[in-house]
Amino acid sequence: MTLVRQQLIFILPIALLVANAFTWYVVWRETPKEILTVAFLDIGQGDAIYIEAPNGNQVLVDGGSGRQIFRALGEVMPFYDHSIDVVIATHPDADHIGGLPFVLDRFAIGVVFEPGVQSDTNVYQEFEKRASDGTHLHQLARRGMRLRLDRNVALDILFPDQDTTGWETNTASIVARLVYGESSFLLTGDSPIKIEKYLIALDGEKLQSDVLKAGHHGSRTSSAPEYVAVVHPQYAVISAGLNNRYGHPHQEVLDIFTKLDATILRTDESGTIIFKSNGVTLTKS
Repeated sequence: MTLVRQQLIFILPIALLVANAFTWYVVWRETPKEILTVAFLDIGQGDAIYIEAPNGNQVLVDGGSGRQIFRALGEVMPFYDHSIDVVIATHPDADHIGGLPFVLDRFAIGVVFEPGVQSDTNVYQEFEKRASDGTHLHQLARRGMRLRLDRNVALDILFPDQDTTGWETNTASIVARLVYGESSFLLTGDSPIKIEKYLIALDGEKLQSDVLKAGHHGSRTSSAPEYVAVVHPQYAVISAGLNNRYGHPHQEVLDIFTKLDATILRTDESGTIIFKSNGVTLTKS
């Protein structure tokens, strides 16, 4: 037996073993496990939220400010997955949409939602160019829309409820509530206090959610005490960059959450924050 043949006999079983392991890895990743995953991605100063329904449908809410979105998505998505069903740009500020042109270039996207408010920044122009290139649907998000992600998973648009042309960008932020069975998440973009109070008038106790994504990275311009009291979250998630120049989160906001017994989770302290739910039990992993 030649040395080459001996090497082939040794290598072939290993190659088959690796191939078999990879096949089972793919099957394991693609087998529905009835688990909803919601990940608040660590992308520095900004927002990016990844949602995966039990059936595999995926949503990306905002994309941070740049290419760091790829690293963050790599922590929660399989390396072979190059598609995202829904992309939501809550509003056109750079720390929310700066990474989305890269996502729209690199991933196959089903539909892009935005609030309709415009910006004269280069970042927004680049986003609009990619969002309107005809390779996917491009829609305005409006109150009353329901995205059915799975049989028992729905993402409801709560705001805007009107044309946002000419609005200040934060004020126009898309607000959405994600529900899976008994688990719920309220996602607020950078909505200011006046919109929080407006939502209380519209929805009242229907805003109650297990997880509240604190508006505007924990800025004092959001998270009014009465709003947090109505939402009554078990967890308050703050997406902010380490030692950011804005001083986010502001201490008075942290005090509001603490007073109302919400567990505060921060991406600048903990990195990416991942929740999982089976529709009954919500866990932080």
